[in-house]
Amino acid sequence: MALLKRIADQERTQKHLTLSLLNKQHLPISFKQHLIPLHAHLIKSGLQQSDFSVGNFISQCAALGKMCYANKVFDEMLQPNSFVWNTMIRGYQQNHDPSNAVAFFNRMRAQGISPDHFTFPFVIRAYAAASNDLVKGQWVHGQLIKMRLEIDVFVGTSLIEFYGGFGEMGMVRKVFDEMPVRDTVSWTAVLSGYVNQLCGDIEAARLVFDEMPVKDGIAWNTMIAGYVRIGDIGVARSLFDEACGKDLLTYNILLGGYAKYGGLEAMLQFFNEMPERDVVSWNTVIGGLVQNKRTNEAIALFHRMQREKVMPNSVTLVSILIACAQVGALDVGTWLHAFIDKNQIDLDTMVGTALVDMYSKCGALDCALSVFDSMASQDVVAWNAMIMGFSMNGKSKNALEFFKQMRDQDIKPDEVTMIGVLCACSHAGLVNEGWKIFHSMQQELDITPKIEHYGCMVDLLGRAGLLDEAYEFIQSMPIAPHTGVWGALLNACKVHGNVDIAEHAIKHLIELDIEDGGYLATMSNIYANAGKWGNLAKMRELMREKGINKLPGCSSIEINGVIHEFGVEQKIHPRTKEIYEMIEEISKQLQRAGHIASKTEVFFDLEDEEKEKALFYHSEKLAIAFGLIATDKGATIRVVKNLRVCVDCHSAIKIISKIFNRLIVVRDRSRFHHFKNGSCSCEDYW
Repeated sequence: MALLKRIADQERTQKHLTLSLLNKQHLPISFKQHLIPLHAHLIKSGLQQSDFSVGNFISQCAALGKMCYANKVFDEMLQPNSFVWNTMIRGYQQNHDPSNAVAFFNRMRAQGISPDHFTFPFVIRAYAAASNDLVKGQWVHGQLIKMRLEIDVFVGTSLIEFYGGFGEMGMVRKVFDEMPVRDTVSWTAVLSGYVNQLCGDIEAARLVFDEMPVKDGIAWNTMIAGYVRIGDIGVARSLFDEACGKDLLTYNILLGGYAKYGGLEAMLQFFNEMPERDVVSWNTVIGGLVQNKRTNEAIALFHRMQREKVMPNSVTLVSILIACAQVGALDVGTWLHAFIDKNQIDLDTMVGTALVDMYSKCGALDCALSVFDSMASQDVVAWNAMIMGFSMNGKSKNALEFFKQMRDQDIKPDEVTMIGVLCACSHAGLVNEGWKIFHSMQQELDITPKIEHYGCMVDLLGRAGLLDEAYEFIQSMPIAPHTGVWGALLNACKVHGNVDIAEHAIKHLIELDIEDGGYLATMSNIYANAGKWGNLAKMRELMREKGINKLPGCSSIEINGVIHEFGVEQKIHPRTKEIYEMIEEISKQLQRAGHIASKTEVFFDLEDEEKEKALFYHSEKLAIAFGLIATDKGATIRVVKNLRVCVDCHSAIKIISKIFNRLIVVRDRSRFHHFKNGSCSCEDYW
């Protein structure tokens, strides 16, 4: 008898120990590593059929993401009750597997187990995530009514979130009004529904917000975010100042509003006033600066981020790489690549593609290709960056070869791919190849050409001198041509001196009510070169009437990680005196080399001497002059210009590259020009 009693006591102790372990809410890591031994202990204790024990064990499995193992344990039970079924459904839903959650719900009903209040909140969320099907969610709601289950705060809040996700605010309000008890979470769910609608209903949201008996931090954040979303930063700031219990998320929401709508200075001031900042805060400000082309400030803020020991993430790195690509900041971009390697940051497709794009837009194709080859996997965006890089840098054959490799590796080209490939054909004058690729878009790739693809074809035909064919192509387009299409034709007319077709192009551009004076300036030059002074005077008068001017030229150059910008005849740089002295030296050297200034792109109402002087001080020449005095002999000079490089500058820079024995890389609005030893990579086809 004593032996039997001792055995019974040991069994009770063992079961008590097992239940105690299963009920622990916060598991230490060492315990997590013993999940399977715990299951064995469960079996040994005879608790493998205990609903309470197995349900708690399944909860532990769910917390560790081991739902497959939980499923095996569940299947060993003979008659699991609703608690165990609910635990399985909840586990799948918490592990972002709504399909299995729905499947278990259907299996539960098929086995005659009645769902209860604990079942439905997770099932409603699972249906929303698994199928995004309003009708199925309505069916679940109907089951609740059919079973005469009271809409308690948990079920009601789930229904509110479900209907709110579909913008069914009438049903949201109906469910909310019928709830016998409401808590802060249910009030906030209604508030979120109004704020997050496709168009948003900020007035209805504000009424709910003002009615809330208790407002927690989530409610305040939701309301502030609502005003930020519609661009009303003034009200958002007022709510922010009133808010109780502000957290970092509250600050980041308003910071994002300043970045998008409130102006950069207000954004920077608010950022500096924040009591604490996380990587999201830094990314918001850096992204805002990059978007507004304030590259030096973005890079400086990145360095400050490092000094404050905040580790950048992939979003930070991509933003800075985009900034480098914008202005051709190869030194900073290369340093950032080294930073990524040094800190063993994963070269995922997003960061890898940003590096490829940066190197390509800085004219460093070998580096771009090296990064591309080192990526663990390349998606279509990475392939596009490489193809566009080859195209912009005048390596059209490489771009077409890459396009072939892409298709051979079963990477499906998209619309952006085709723009890159067609641009490659345009830069190299590959008319037949361009036609073949254009026709293959629908016939082989199931890609419907968009306006950008038609624009590429007009550019291709126009550059090749096939102006009549280009004009006929535009007239046959199934979609209305935009300014880019007519602008491509006009630029081609300027190159080839075709006044008649140019007049057709400018007529359509004027009808489109363009605000870019560049097209009118181009037409003026076409008239001037053809000696049609009366027409030119009318065009100049039209520009005065519309109050529009040609976009001023601007060029940038990176020296020791700092971006220097130059405008035409600008004299605000600290080393202006030296720069202008170098311009005079360049002018003398060009004259000795026999260079005759091309004055065709300077307005006719200047004297020849003034025209020549104006050409000396084009922004790209000022940038190159600064590069010559600020870098070591033999160093590559890299310049980025916002407009197409003019004929005279193109001719002059070829000679400058030979005189000063420099590789000069100029990226203009449409492509790269690599000047070396008196020639250009574009072979004067641009």
